[in-house]
Amino acid sequence: MKGEVQPDHTPMNFYELIFAGVVPLYPVTVSGLDYVMDRVALPDRTAASGGEPGTVEFDMQIMAHHTAEMAAMEAWFKEGQHPVSPSYKKTGTLILKRNSGGVGRSFELTGVFTLGREVPGLDKANEGEAVMVVWHMSADALEMTT
Repeated sequence: MKGEVQPDHTPMNFYELIFAGVVPLYPVTVSGLDYVMDRVALPDRTAASGGEPGTVEFDMQIMAHHTAEMAAMEAWFKEGQHPVSPSYKKTGTLILKRNSGGVGRSFELTGVFTLGREVPGLDKANEGEAVMVVWHMSADALEMTT
């Protein structure tokens, strides 16, 4: 690693993902949250900013045996099904913590809802690894707050 490493860095495994109106969740993994600007192709075949960022799609894995979390996610998923509940879109905060426990960086997610869930393939030859259910998520926007 080149350059100077500042003390009290933000490790990849020290985070919280909180959604308003949902029980505390403890996702084991959260995929990257790409929030990119739309672009347009110009007649000269170069690209230019479209002026508006798109939506964010990400996945998070929750342990299948976490009963309260799985029930909360299932209820949230059903809110987005017909008839769609007015509260199916929620706000969330991704908090990246420093080694000291303080907030290193935080991001606000708006208009978050569940796109679906994925139960993984299973295998009797597995040595007992925990089953993770993947929840596919969508958000309207991702803003850095700190």
